[in-house]
Amino acid sequence: MKLLPSRPLRLPRLRTYVPHKDDPKIFWFNSERADIVDEVVRRIMERYDDDESTELMLNDAAYHEIRRYEASKSEGRKLDYWRGLLRRVGRMSTEGKQETLRELAFDMATDVAGNFDPRVYRFSTRVVPGLLTAAMNPSKVLRNVIEGRRRLDDLVASEGPLDKIRHIARRGTVVLVPTHSSNLDSIAIGWAIDREGLSPMVYGAGKNLFTNPIISFFMHNLGAYRVDRRIRAAIYKEILKTYSCVVIERGYHSLFFPGGTRSRSGALEQHLKLGLAGTAIEAFARNCARGIDRPVYFVPATINYALVLEAETLIEDYLKEEGRARYIIEDDEFSQIERWVSFFNKFRGLEAVCVIRFGEPVDPFGNPVDDQGRSLAPDGRIIDTSSYVSRRGTRSVDARRDAAYTRALGRVLADAYRRETVVMATQLVAHVVFRRIVRTTPGQDLFARMRLRGAIAIPLEELEADIGATRDRLVALELEQRIHVSNFVRRQPPHNILQGVLTTWGGYHSRPIVRIQGGSLIAEDPNLLLFYQNRLRGFAPEIAGEHEADQVAAREIAAMEGRP
Repeated sequence: MKLLPSRPLRLPRLRTYVPHKDDPKIFWFNSERADIVDEVVRRIMERYDDDESTELMLNDAAYHEIRRYEASKSEGRKLDYWRGLLRRVGRMSTEGKQETLRELAFDMATDVAGNFDPRVYRFSTRVVPGLLTAAMNPSKVLRNVIEGRRRLDDLVASEGPLDKIRHIARRGTVVLVPTHSSNLDSIAIGWAIDREGLSPMVYGAGKNLFTNPIISFFMHNLGAYRVDRRIRAAIYKEILKTYSCVVIERGYHSLFFPGGTRSRSGALEQHLKLGLAGTAIEAFARNCARGIDRPVYFVPATINYALVLEAETLIEDYLKEEGRARYIIEDDEFSQIERWVSFFNKFRGLEAVCVIRFGEPVDPFGNPVDDQGRSLAPDGRIIDTSSYVSRRGTRSVDARRDAAYTRALGRVLADAYRRETVVMATQLVAHVVFRRIVRTTPGQDLFARMRLRGAIAIPLEELEADIGATRDRLVALELEQRIHVSNFVRRQPPHNILQGVLTTWGGYHSRPIVRIQGGSLIAEDPNLLLFYQNRLRGFAPEIAGEHEADQVAAREIAAMEGRP
């Protein structure tokens, strides 16, 4: 694809924006930013206020930063600084150590802290939808830029108790916790939040995403705080958690992905990273201890795609032993503009290809809440949530107690993800085909099956019957409120479902996932079939039917649930 020569980013001159009293709280964020950074540093210094703990934190930071810069073979001056600090820290006075730690905490907190510019927000909500839809059909750029919002509405659907979420967001602080499949998640859910009349949110984003100047400009000015996953120093992790705690305490709605990073396997996250969830519980406890009545609500959400932009890179990383330990992928499809164009072009004329399903809100202790935002016991009684952070009538912050609450909350969120999943047509078809692969190759391990490119053929008549039967079982589970299916899957006959999937997959990925030959479907790329079907692996035995061979295959698929 031939690209025009790159030019400096030139955004239109934006008028000075004076926040109105009815604007979301985040519109005042920049006026509090310096105070937030100072509060983060103050709490860090309060936590490490003796000579021994201060020296330990400095040594830990120096050790990890030296290892990082030695491995990258860059930033020689910074490497010299950290080596010098490691040599002299033992000879420093207590005051010198404290001042060095304070400077380090301030620099890190300043780098982490985000910004929010209401002018950029107004500009992005008007223009970005048009730019995205223009990428879907480059031959009609002007029309798509003008009609961008309406066209993006057709692609991204929102479901769930949105009226209830809007109401509780006015009563307290919302912490939105979605699943994470793609780097497009932030764009998709940001668009849905704006469209559904919810306040923009503070959110964490990997610092590697800030390398693109255009994306960096918007993220930097729309509330994103930078998370540098290369930094292993304990103080940096403390600063991230403290920053999150402080902004939630102050009533800023927040968003973070409990999965930590994109799901490499395509499966729903079940083993969640709950450090930031714990900061919301701490924020609630701190406010209670100060007599501030500001509820905190967690809203789980699932982001469900018919096609995942970075699927090939993610599943290959998952299947490599060395990839399981790698935390950052810097060279995937997200950075390739031609893949964006190809990705969006697949969706012209189809129903919504991204469904964001908002779940029922819960309080920080996993209890459901009513339409007024009041916490409910299993028998329907209203609960005073401040009692959870009280001991002998005194409200307090207790790290060990709050950690136990966080673990319990994690189980509630993981259950919500399963329940709020929306099955897309590509996931249904991939699951049916992958189940046939497993059924046809008894005794083989996963990696042997990944080598079976073009070796498994399924007669189309059998395949469509299997798709229809599996869809019907999923709809039955939906009636039990245990899962959801997309409108396309629910309404269309099996033949149309299969044809829609073939159209969606066809020509986007670098290798064909399946192909039709002589009245049969040939499985060409087991890797990608695995990726798309993994969304359903936890439900495999329940949607396999009564055939013993299918049940055996389904149990084997479900046994993969414990893998990353």
